[in-house]
Amino acid sequence: MHRLLSFAKREFVFVIAALAAVVSMVLVPVDGAYAAYIDYRVIGLLFSLMLVIQALIHFGLFSYVSHQLINRAGSVRSLSLILVVSVFFFSMLVTNDVSLLTFVPLTLMVYPTEDKASLRFVVVMETIAANLGSMAFPFGNPQNLYLYNHYQMPFSLFFRAVLPVTLLSLALLVLAVLLRRYSGTLRVENAPPVVMERTKLWVSLVLFALCILTALRVLDYRLVLAIVSVGVLVLDRRLFSKVDYALLGTFVFFFIFVGNLARIPAVTKALGSTIGGREFLYGVLVSQVISNVPAAILLSSFTTDAVAVVLGTDIGGLGTLIASLASLISFKAYTKSGDSHRGRYLVVFTIWNVLFLVILCVFAALFLL
Repeated sequence: MHRLLSFAKREFVFVIAALAAVVSMVLVPVDGAYAAYIDYRVIGLLFSLMLVIQALIHFGLFSYVSHQLINRAGSVRSLSLILVVSVFFFSMLVTNDVSLLTFVPLTLMVYPTEDKASLRFVVVMETIAANLGSMAFPFGNPQNLYLYNHYQMPFSLFFRAVLPVTLLSLALLVLAVLLRRYSGTLRVENAPPVVMERTKLWVSLVLFALCILTALRVLDYRLVLAIVSVGVLVLDRRLFSKVDYALLGTFVFFFIFVGNLARIPAVTKALGSTIGGREFLYGVLVSQVISNVPAAILLSSFTTDAVAVVLGTDIGGLGTLIASLASLISFKAYTKSGDSHRGRYLVVFTIWNVLFLVILCVFAALFLL
């Protein structure tokens, strides 16, 4: 029972998705139409990306690059800027959660312990950077990957929609980091040595390139899924255990839930009339409650305005701690560190997230929608 409660607490969105799917199955009995609910391309590509990214982590790429960047810091301010900007750009390619899993523990290791307020600030800025930087490409976060595939968006349309918000986000992050006062001294020498397995790393990079081409609809996901699975099995089969199967399960359960909702005429009519013309607003608001990945799946079934849903759920990753599940990664990492202050972190997190959320919402509403 203790393990079950621990799992439910750790993967509460997965549990909510499972319960929602079960309830919907009572209303719409299981039949042959269920098979059409699931977007197998998204599930297969997401699984492939997870596997390859775990290989890149395991064989030392992220640790090597992050340590090289940090070793170039000459002051606490420059260290803070390097960390935040690195997370922003890393998240574009390796997803927001992996970027935080890489940089937040490293930040806790090398940041001056005597400046606890600045440490909290930098971890919060890294979290915001990961959630905003990941919006730049279709494969930067799970909701973009899903929406890009669901709407069959041309890459040019997707990129034009997110580029202005991405650039403004970067400018706001840099400004916030540079204007803050810092104290303490650097202790980069505490970072452990990085060991890379170069041959396996190069193979992993090739597999990663195949995943990118699949996300851009150049290659068939089934072919790449087979190649990646066999490749990682040869490289190190233990990496299969590091895949976030709860996230994959969350997708499947929400596909079932939304698919069943779409078969209930009264619900379809009510949601369609309510969401229509307000996709961006609903994307932001719904994300605050159930996080932006399930929000994207839910809204996409009741509107054809792809740009509004993409912007709403991407920007909607700011705000509450659960608006983006990646935010929980940095929160958990911080609270496990020595001398951490959970309450103070949540205050700093909420203030800065709401500030960024308001600015970007106003910008998107005035200039992009």
